[in-house]
Amino acid sequence: MSPAKKSRAPDFSAFPPGTVTEYTTLVCLACIFDLFTSQLHLAPRTAYSEIKRYSPTIKELTSPVAKRPFFDSDEKNPHCPYCNAAKRWHARLDTYRIEGGKLTDAARRALLKSLPVKDTQFESIESKSDRRSVFFDWLDTQGRKLDLDDDSWLIEAARVYLERLEPKTDWSEIFEGLRVVRRSQRLEKGWEREGPRLFLAPPIYNEVLVVQYLISRSHTHGGRTFEGRTTLLELIRRLRYSGYLAAQEITETDQFEILERLVDKLSGGSVRAKLHYIVDRRDFLAKVKAVYSKYAA
Repeated sequence: MSPAKKSRAPDFSAFPPGTVTEYTTLVCLACIFDLFTSQLHLAPRTAYSEIKRYSPTIKELTSPVAKRPFFDSDEKNPHCPYCNAAKRWHARLDTYRIEGGKLTDAARRALLKSLPVKDTQFESIESKSDRRSVFFDWLDTQGRKLDLDDDSWLIEAARVYLERLEPKTDWSEIFEGLRVVRRSQRLEKGWEREGPRLFLAPPIYNEVLVVQYLISRSHTHGGRTFEGRTTLLELIRRLRYSGYLAAQEITETDQFEILERLVDKLSGGSVRAKLHYIVDRRDFLAKVKAVYSKYAA
């Protein structure tokens, strides 16, 4: 994201860390205009009106793998992978997912009131889900965002989980200059920082290990945690010997059933959840107008 674009982004500073997830995708307007004008035989003006009203689905905007006419690229001057159209034909769509609840509802309503309403520059969409699905979406986002080939991701994974666990705490400040995260030998709950080290009470530390395993297990054989590379069986053995499973009343013996119980504990399980999406359509509207001008000329 360029500095200019970032400065125009909605202000989410009033939201607790970990409650807002950003998705970005590109859409090829050359593909779309070709569909409407060449295949559907619409006049450029009619095509422009239809495309301007187009509202992509949440799945199209947030899917890990984009499908035509959407695509993802980190290149400075990308070309459409479908029709090879240059950058001037591409529109950017930024989507922000806000997890509903007492922590975010007031801030979300205030944010929506502050956004411009002309020409539907921003679109607000609400959907229903459950805490388990939200948690897995969050894990998937972290797995794509973190550099799992760099060991520093382990500390970052701990930070983002703690943000979800205690969203009112300023974890960015606590993790500033942090070098080590360890299990505390004297704390029964909570955490404390001493110099460049952060000590977590055993239950929290164990949950961080589970999150690290879940984020990284599809990246390498097994998963990686503060305790090194581990298989699911080894992770469960460690949790059992530490007393964590007994404390959580997890008595199952099958490793996959235990994993299901752990996920329910960390996520909130089947408890219903509301998700609010804000779609930034400003770049899309501007590019559609520019493309129409070329067609009309």
